[in-house]
Amino acid sequence: MEFAAGCAGHLQKTAYLLTGGDLHLAEDLVQEALSRMFVRWRRLSRVENPAGYAHTVLVNTFLSLRRRRSSTERVTFEFPEIAVTDADPAVRLTLLRALQSLSARDRAVLVLRFWEDRSVEDTAAVLRLSATAVRSRSHRALNRIRDLLGDGFVERTTAEPR
Repeated sequence: MEFAAGCAGHLQKTAYLLTGGDLHLAEDLVQEALSRMFVRWRRLSRVENPAGYAHTVLVNTFLSLRRRRSSTERVTFEFPEIAVTDADPAVRLTLLRALQSLSARDRAVLVLRFWEDRSVEDTAAVLRLSATAVRSRSHRALNRIRDLLGDGFVERTTAEPR
């Protein structure tokens, strides 16, 4: 399926962030989301923005999985070895751990708003929340990350290299 091949990479990156760095779970999420779309492809081929719809299916699949697995979840701080092109891999791992500490909904809000660069209204539509709830969750989740990482962390990571 040409559509799946075209959007799988972007879905994979989003799923990786949603899962807090769990590469295998991210792959499973993408596969599940694309499978759900494949079953309904005849109807979905008339959708105006199939890639946007795929992201909605991905996020809803993630949230559904989190509800089902809540009693069997095991937290780990071991990450699979993956190629990192960041200047400082420690920063990436620290940020992934901070994302992992958030609730599934808060993580989804941050990923959609700041990774996917979606508007408050788009994020609200995907998550079936009000725009006010998205703003509130964004604010709380960002404050939670700041509390975990400290104010100096953000300043150090955004400062111009010398």
